[in-house]
Amino acid sequence: MAEQYLCRHGLLPHTRNFQCRSGEIDLIMRHRQCWVFVEVKFRKNNHYGSAAEAVNWRKQQRVKRAALLWLKKNGLAIEHTEFRFDVVSLEGTPPRIEWFTNTLVEG
Repeated sequence: MAEQYLCRHGLLPHTRNFQCRSGEIDLIMRHRQCWVFVEVKFRKNNHYGSAAEAVNWRKQQRVKRAALLWLKKNGLAIEHTEFRFDVVSLEGTPPRIEWFTNTLVEG
C-alpha cells in the first residue's frame, strides 16, 4: 500500500525489504536523481503511540547504516549520490497514510 502511494506521487520502486546485519530497509525507491530509503510503519490504533513515533532515533540509525551499506554494495559514493530517508505511516482501518520526507537530519 505504501509503495503504491509513493508511486502515485512520482517515485519509482527499486527494492523491497533489503536486509543486512545492520538493519532493514522496507523500500528503496527513486525520485528523479535521488535514492529514497523508506521506513514503513503500520498501527491499527495509536494506543501506544503513532506509527510515525515508532521510528525513533535507534531505528533511524539502523536504517541509515543499512542504506550506507546498500549504497556501497551498489558502487555509489555517498559524497556523489543524492539520497534521503522518508517515513510512510499507516494508521487505522482503513489506513490513513502520512508521508514524511527527508526525516533523518544529522547535527
